[in-house]
Amino acid sequence: MIRYDLICEREHPFESWFRNSAAFDQQAAGGGLACPACGSTRVAKRLMTPGLPVRANRREPPPPSIADAKARAVREAMNRLRQHVEATADYVGAEFPDEARRIYYKESEERGIYGEASLEEARELHEEGIEVLPLPPAPNERN
Repeated sequence: MIRYDLICEREHPFESWFRNSAAFDQQAAGGGLACPACGSTRVAKRLMTPGLPVRANRREPPPPSIADAKARAVREAMNRLRQHVEATADYVGAEFPDEARRIYYKESEERGIYGEASLEEARELHEEGIEVLPLPPAPNERN
């Protein structure tokens, strides 16, 4: 296997592995290579330095993309939503469907609750006219 540093016509650098140099030539000629940043299939090899494990040979990480910023904003919004619900509602765990019914039918005090329900239980609540919304799980920074 051989690793090539590549660059697209819009000068986005990336790398890819090939069985041999002929495999690169075949994929490049057939339009089988695409830039992960912009999708361009006009790709060429970049000048490469030997793979010596020295500090000067390390590349700087690319700047965060717009997609990264959007994903981070979504994670932050989901975290804020979950924190708000956890701060203002009662956690009722697996008793959620039963407690939601008790509140709806005025058998229990009206308040915000959250907990667990299967998809089928959520559908049944919806069919009874009880409003339920899924609460997204706490996002993991590595996702």
